[in-house]
Amino acid sequence: KTYIKSINSVVLILKIKKRYYLKKKKVKEIKKDLGEYGSFIGNKDTLELLESEDYDFILVNGEPYIIMINDKPYPTLKAALNENLGGKIVVVDMGAIRFVTNGADVMSPGIVEADETIEKDDIVLIVDETHNKPLAIGISLITGPEMVENDEGKAIKSIHHVGDDIWNLEI
Repeated sequence: KTYIKSINSVVLILKIKKRYYLKKKKVKEIKKDLGEYGSFIGNKDTLELLESEDYDFILVNGEPYIIMINDKPYPTLKAALNENLGGKIVVVDMGAIRFVTNGADVMSPGIVEADETIEKDDIVLIVDETHNKPLAIGISLITGPEMVENDEGKAIKSIHHVGDDIWNLEI
């Protein structure tokens, strides 16, 4: 199947190679790999793997809530918005928003607050300081306290942001 999404006259085409339901054992693995971000997946939810040319997605009750990158699951921003994901949160100032929403990695000077339990290589949810709305999901390059203390350098590698192809995907 091919899914087509039109956005401002730009058409995104996602060619699906395979689509199938996941077995309970695989769902358990994914929840474990997601850690605290996997709490929104309930026992009665149906999970389907959607294999495409670019990324593999896991649909939770038909919604693209998980993306697989290098065989590791990450929550999507749609999951963050619709399921009120907890997890490790990093708050950026208003000046950083336009860069973050264009896919830039997050620099320490733009961070006003970060969960103190963040360790290097953790999945983090990046939100704005005014509305606490999710802007991006990334991988921490340093610890939470270092993000706030540092005056320079990258703090988070962005993997998915508002407005990217993953955000614009509709099934």
